[in-house]
Amino acid sequence: MRIIFMGTPGFAVPSLQAIAAEKETFEIVLVVTGRDKPRKSKHADAEPSAVKQAALALSLPVYEVDDVTLPDFAETVAACRADVIVVAAFRILPPEVYEQAALGAFNLHASLLPAYRGAAPINWALIRGEGETGVTTFFLQQRVDTGNIILQKKTTIAPDENATDLAHRLSEIGAQVVVDTLRLIVSRSVEVSSQNDALASRAPKLTRDNTRLDWSQPVLVINNVIRGLALKPAAWTTFRGKTMKIFRATPSALFVETLSSATPGTFFADQGRLYAKGADGWLELLSLQLEGRKPMEASEFLRGFRADAGPSLFV
Repeated sequence: MRIIFMGTPGFAVPSLQAIAAEKETFEIVLVVTGRDKPRKSKHADAEPSAVKQAALALSLPVYEVDDVTLPDFAETVAACRADVIVVAAFRILPPEVYEQAALGAFNLHASLLPAYRGAAPINWALIRGEGETGVTTFFLQQRVDTGNIILQKKTTIAPDENATDLAHRLSEIGAQVVVDTLRLIVSRSVEVSSQNDALASRAPKLTRDNTRLDWSQPVLVINNVIRGLALKPAAWTTFRGKTMKIFRATPSALFVETLSSATPGTFFADQGRLYAKGADGWLELLSLQLEGRKPMEASEFLRGFRADAGPSLFV
């Protein structure tokens, strides 16, 4: 079976490697990924995508593209005479591209569709406090993330799991589901199920606005947002006029009589520990990064303010 694989970030790499390992059944004729991205340093070479690096390590042909609507791209795909196109964390493909596959094109999505359709399903499942998620393979159609479901695999979300850890786990689970999906296709034994649009929820792109912490929310809600955005792009707030990213926190039983009426968003430090006030209590901040500084543990951050010698209120 001739396969074109399309993907860009690290999430897609285990799927590519799993397909490549099944050499007797699957032949990857082309790997499509985004173009190399400039590094911050002007003197450094452009950085290849995680998928490109993995493909080159496997001695697979690579095609880089950012605009998938260009006629040249559709022609390149058609020339490969692929049986199946496998998509994992890539761009939205036009029909003239995905319809080139003789047996169909399918996508690996990091949610239990129709839940969390969109660009950031892992993040939003955590932000919304879900206890379960999973992966789905589905055949592509024109409306994004709405195609007929082929396979799904569920997994429990640990209470302290963040988006980075969950993405890694789902990428490994997804790799096996991708291979299982290909086996169904090659054996002509696929049985699909349609998605119920009435049960659909959205997972929109993460922006500067929707990643800012709202301290007027309960601490459990705030903590879920922090988990859902860690480690990248990271939940953020402002501290003395600067952006502060918060990577890890935990609800706290802190109670200080004199602070019982503190305004949500108030910061308090005591004995080398840093807390922030939510609507119904306090959250201990464990790992963070202040604008212009490196990521650090809260205890290290506080040493810069000499706040570990006694209780201090930051406003």
